[in-house]
Amino acid sequence: MKTRSQHGIFKPRQLFNLHTSTPQSISPLHTNPIDALKDHNWKMAMKDEYDALINNKTWDLVPRPSNANVIQSLWIFRHKKKSDGSFER
Repeated sequence: MKTRSQHGIFKPRQLFNLHTSTPQSISPLHTNPIDALKDHNWKMAMKDEYDALINNKTWDLVPRPSNANVIQSLWIFRHKKKSDGSFER
């Protein structure tokens, strides 16, 4: 039995660029919403996300029944990238 390397077949090594081209324009990732609201970019992103949830009628606000569990929401802060790896928002 011969391996691919013995036949001269090699898979090229793919290198990934984990650095962004404009680091000063990207806001840092925050761990809580209070810190994120102090940053204008994150505040606008949070507002856009909240407005999308409202416009899509994701939920209805109703009084809480005494015997029901409440489902909480959570803000998770990540940088969104395009399919080519460039920064989107």
